[in-house]
Amino acid sequence: MQQAVWVDDEHFHLDYHMRHSALPRPGSEAQLKRMAARIMEQPLDRSRPLWEVWVVEGLSEQRFALISKTHHCVFDGAAGMGLMGYLLSTDPAQRIPPAPRFVPQTPPSPDELRRAWRRHRRRLPLRALRDLRGFLRAHDDLPEELLRRARALGELAMAKLAPASETALNGPVGPHRIFDWLELPLELVKQIKRARGCSVNDVVLAIATGALREFLAVRQERPEDLDFRVATPVDVRASRDRGRLGNKVSSWIVPLPVGEADPLAQLDAIHRTTQRMKQSRQAEVVELVTALREWLPFDLQQLQRGSVNAFVTNVPGPQVPLYLAGARLEALYAQAPLIEGLGLVMSATSCDGKLCFGFNADCDRVPDLDELVAFVRASAERLAEAALHPAPAARAPKRRRAPRAAAPGVERARPRALALAAP
Repeated sequence: MQQAVWVDDEHFHLDYHMRHSALPRPGSEAQLKRMAARIMEQPLDRSRPLWEVWVVEGLSEQRFALISKTHHCVFDGAAGMGLMGYLLSTDPAQRIPPAPRFVPQTPPSPDELRRAWRRHRRRLPLRALRDLRGFLRAHDDLPEELLRRARALGELAMAKLAPASETALNGPVGPHRIFDWLELPLELVKQIKRARGCSVNDVVLAIATGALREFLAVRQERPEDLDFRVATPVDVRASRDRGRLGNKVSSWIVPLPVGEADPLAQLDAIHRTTQRMKQSRQAEVVELVTALREWLPFDLQQLQRGSVNAFVTNVPGPQVPLYLAGARLEALYAQAPLIEGLGLVMSATSCDGKLCFGFNADCDRVPDLDELVAFVRASAERLAEAALHPAPAARAPKRRRAPRAAAPGVERARPRALALAAP
């Protein structure tokens, strides 16, 4: 078993990673989506640093787009949001200084790599002992904490022993991608959160539940008969690691109540589930299982195959206006990668008062992605109406009341500048 290490690229050239392209003027958003999907289809060159940034000009309304593509081993979604602070500025008049000259370090020799690997293996027991001591100091009621984590580990095992239902979204993933997006007002989502005493992530999952229920029904599935589960990433960084790059993300396996028709019942069921997962420390257990890969001679990620039907991510983004060379960032859509067996990823990113959904799908499995996007919008409208303007009780006495304001709408906003991120 070998351990990968980071080394400098002796032949690094910025022009290889910074790509300049343009759409036929005036470029449409549909053309930009197709370009983003084509870029996402192409694997990164493993012999070079694993990132690319495409500057796309020619969009209508004097807009341009940035398409960022970075391998997930470099950083996760939360760290990617932190990187926005380096690329963009709160000052529209900020000038970008010349880049310093890059001087690569000499790569280690094979003998040095072998010695470093042996040192790493020798230190593993000491590191495990240090982590165990930290765990013991951090928890006063150790038996209760161990019991909680044992239950969470049992839930993960049961999720594998009883795999999720097979749906049209699951199966072999082909080489082609289809990409779409949608914007919702972030304040609307926060109003639902406050009205129901839950989290923004719960609301995102509930919106996804309502949309997936309708989408599966159109595909001739029976949602009430499905055990439909999604993986949703959870940032497990310690407070001292906030703002640092790297990959420090775990996940929850959340069953979505697609068999339930009432949007509030969907949201309440999801909230109960996520609260239980917080209490059981499921994210920390998943992180522990992932860490065991350094000790065991097989890939533990293979054990998770078949446990979920899709990915639904929610990453908080910048909530202040940001600029690049004087151009204001208007929207930020994530293009999370697909893995084998899962034909759909829904990614929500908050950005300056908006909640931006990015949908990355396998072109063969989800050719009708635009229908799913429409169902997401309709699901958000239903949930907002139910949560913010609930129907009166069936036997409540009738009283004269002043006309109320209409439910907050889910308006179709058109961004003036775009950024697409694909970790």
